[in-house]
Amino acid sequence: MELRGVEELMDLLYACRGAALTPDRGDRGADLHDHALRTAALLRRRRPADKELQVAGLVHGLGRLLRPGAGIERGADRAAAAVRALLGDRVARLVRAYPANGNDGPADDDVQSLRQASEEARTAGLDAGVLEDWRTVLELVAAGSARLGAVD
Repeated sequence: MELRGVEELMDLLYACRGAALTPDRGDRGADLHDHALRTAALLRRRRPADKELQVAGLVHGLGRLLRPGAGIERGADRAAAAVRALLGDRVARLVRAYPANGNDGPADDDVQSLRQASEEARTAGLDAGVLEDWRTVLELVAAGSARLGAVD
């Protein structure tokens, strides 16, 4: 599956409501939707200028919805492939590298930041806002990716 536009991505992110964050760990009270918002919000606070990293935080868990039961690494592959054309290579690389446990060599600072925010988002009691707050950021990253693709 390749996402064709921000609206399709927003629909998919809304579909994360009620989807278990990690069914095997028995997380209660947390779903993929809330976790995505909290991860992105934490990254926005730490790296306010890095919109691509924030968006990677928002979409990093989509693989669990796109490929249920496939395991976190296969899900990450699926999520990265889904967002690459829309959000660009950097976002896809971050999403793909997020779950790797040393498979791709040492993680760079951006991947470490994403992993740390995702872990903190499991227990963070912060008001992360609503998904609609992210529409403009998603549109900006998508537009930047489209411009880069047109230059290649």
